[in-house]
Amino acid sequence: ACFRLLCSLLLPALFLSGILCICLVGLLWGVRLWIQRKKQLSSAGRDEKRPLLVAFFHPYCNAGGGGERVLWCAIRTLQKKYRNVTCIVYTGDRDATGEEIVEGAFRRFNIKLIHPVKFVFLEKRFLVEASLYPHFTLLGQSLGSVFLGWEALLKCVPDIYIDSMGYAFTIPLFKYLGGCHVGCYVHYPTISTDMLSVVRNQDTRFNNAAFITSNPLFSKFKLLYYYFFAFMYGLVGSCSDVVMVNSSWTLNHILSLWRAAVCTSVVYPPCDVQAFLDIPLEVEKSTSEYSIVSVSQFRPEKDHPLQIRAFAKLLKEKRVGQQPSLKLILIGGCRNQQDEERVNNLKCLCEELGVSDDVLFKINIPFEELKRHLAEATIGLHTMWNEHFGIGVVECMAAGTVILAHNSGGPKLDIVVPHEGCVTGFLAEDEDSYAETMAYIFSLSPEKRLAIRENARRSVHRFSDQHFEETFLLSVEPLFK
Repeated sequence: ACFRLLCSLLLPALFLSGILCICLVGLLWGVRLWIQRKKQLSSAGRDEKRPLLVAFFHPYCNAGGGGERVLWCAIRTLQKKYRNVTCIVYTGDRDATGEEIVEGAFRRFNIKLIHPVKFVFLEKRFLVEASLYPHFTLLGQSLGSVFLGWEALLKCVPDIYIDSMGYAFTIPLFKYLGGCHVGCYVHYPTISTDMLSVVRNQDTRFNNAAFITSNPLFSKFKLLYYYFFAFMYGLVGSCSDVVMVNSSWTLNHILSLWRAAVCTSVVYPPCDVQAFLDIPLEVEKSTSEYSIVSVSQFRPEKDHPLQIRAFAKLLKEKRVGQQPSLKLILIGGCRNQQDEERVNNLKCLCEELGVSDDVLFKINIPFEELKRHLAEATIGLHTMWNEHFGIGVVECMAAGTVILAHNSGGPKLDIVVPHEGCVTGFLAEDEDSYAETMAYIFSLSPEKRLAIRENARRSVHRFSDQHFEETFLLSVEPLFK
């Protein structure tokens, strides 16, 4: 009787599910035809040689970070190579005009575009703001990006679509509904196998709160949520025709999640190494003060407290009366009130450790002042765990500091690696090893430090604009066939 009841319920349920699936497929196919028809109507009246529309999805294109430098270099590169191409940028920066955005790119990055760019201004960018989703942030932002992508698709249907900001959930939208060739440039995987291991091992980090790590039930639930999200992320990412990643670290994670090795390649981001090459490299003159410089935004993952603690340990273990004196200079940008509060907390930590007089904070300083500090510094310090690439690390090496970075991520795999068999810098992992390595660098003769600095500078040409252009064009070529 139970079996018959089960069958009587199961068969109608399966039938209903089949009907719903067919309706959904039909609806999606109808939407695709409607979008294609809309695209044909918009291009009607033009001659057969209408330009190829290449769209970049970059909702925050007016920001001044490394991701935006990649965007503008990519657009300039396509304009150089392809004459019959019109570049489009989907952006949510409605507080600026297109002319102001292009002018800002030139002012910040010294990148002058060859042809005008068309901007499609999006109204629903708030849907991808992290602050909108205090819980289940990854899922919330990803679903929000689908709605934002839908708005973009309705406003303009391109021939080629490139997600240049990490919104992978928009890729199937443009591929299957928009009928576009699709590619993406991944700066940082939305979720990584490292994030899964942090939750699995119940480690407390900036993205894994203590109240979760201390509760086994919460940890298991979060791990389940992460596995589900990783599966969905892999599914949408694998839809891409071309995948570009910014480092070997990102490559390893994307390959394990997206499983699209055939169409995935490393394209190092273009770093403005040329701007630092005019800093002369010479044997240091005797001085009464050495400086250690850190260049990174005041965000939690950059781990400035580790820098301060390691520096305090270095000062404590330095022999009494030993000259010269040491200064730690923390240079970075404050984006909002949270960043400013973070800086105040760091200043409190300096007072607590008794190093307030030896630590300087330089907030949102001009580029020329940044160059001056790097030119005078002996050590360039970087402490982020699993930094996906590390443009700041490259800039420190180009400027001629002896770099000391975290023994993980991009710095370990791509940047602070031997060049022509010679040392280019140093890596450390914790407070003790950072302090010990800084002491070792200061113990070297000025001539030995100069040899390391010169070799580091030679090695960073791999991250120049020219190298980016070559590898980018090679990677996107299948999208134009």
